[in-house]
Amino acid sequence: MSSWDDFSYDDDDELLDSGVDADFKAADENDDPVAKAMAGQALEAPEVYWDGEPMDVPVGSQLELSEENVQGVLAACRQEIGTMFGYQAENRGVGITGGVDYVDLDGPTVVVHLKGRFWHQRPTVLTRVGAYLMGRIPEIVDVVVEDEYELTDEANDAAILD
Repeated sequence: MSSWDDFSYDDDDELLDSGVDADFKAADENDDPVAKAMAGQALEAPEVYWDGEPMDVPVGSQLELSEENVQGVLAACRQEIGTMFGYQAENRGVGITGGVDYVDLDGPTVVVHLKGRFWHQRPTVLTRVGAYLMGRIPEIVDVVVEDEYELTDEANDAAILD
């Protein structure tokens, strides 16, 4: 189980060792959103491997289970619960660089890949993404990660070195 103490590992020296610009200074979670965004611009956003439009549909929708619908709803998920991910500079400014990618449909199970560093525990991120998808595509019975290692604290700690 991780705690907030794990972010002590996220100091500037470790970021510099990982190849981040030598002038990078991480923002504090209590900093102004503009300061966070300015700091976050030094870090790349997680890459998204789908170029379709987000499908903003309300919870309780009855979308058909298809790769396109899963990808579209996942794109909307990245925006709606965006504070969990590193797609926005403000989040990257405080060390959140995590992202979620669609991998495959295995029957009624959606397989995703978690990458980067998250502030929340990785199982929590997966649960939130799963609830978002299943709330809009009721045929989905489960959302799982490609590799169980992705749910570990070690994967989160290692992400700063990627």
